[in-house]
Amino acid sequence: MDNADNLIEKARALQNLLSSQQTLLMSTVSDSCVPNMSYAPFVRDQSGCFYIFISDLADHTSNLRANKQASAMIVRPEAESRNLFARERAIFTCTVRELQPHGAFYQDRLNALEEKFGEVVGLLRSLSDFHLFVLSPERGRYVAGFGQAYLINVNDGSVSPLNKKHG
Repeated sequence: MDNADNLIEKARALQNLLSSQQTLLMSTVSDSCVPNMSYAPFVRDQSGCFYIFISDLADHTSNLRANKQASAMIVRPEAESRNLFARERAIFTCTVRELQPHGAFYQDRLNALEEKFGEVVGLLRSLSDFHLFVLSPERGRYVAGFGQAYLINVNDGSVSPLNKKHG
């Protein structure tokens, strides 16, 4: 069993992973149950929600509108991983909501995206086919390596050991 200091260390490593990456991998499902895998640049707020700005031309946009659920994964790049069979990663099951363009919160999140990713976001803001979505984690798992799997408390970012009864 993991001791308290080790769990604090793992929670810090998780936060480091989340803050060090700029894109998330996203899994969605269409109305006809066809899976789709994609990625999107993101910003994250203090509550742990992910914000993505995506085009109508992408399959995942219509999937998110239809199903309101997605899986999101943040994974350590291959070049930074010692073993490709045990890459560090965080996987979240999320509820999805599209934010509407009227309102200060919408503008605030787009400003955060523009601050992080630069003028390309300013260009995308001018296009009518781009939409802002929030992915709100409901549950998560953090894999730090072989035999190092943890449940993520999405409310406070703490971790607890994953054992067989959790699936």
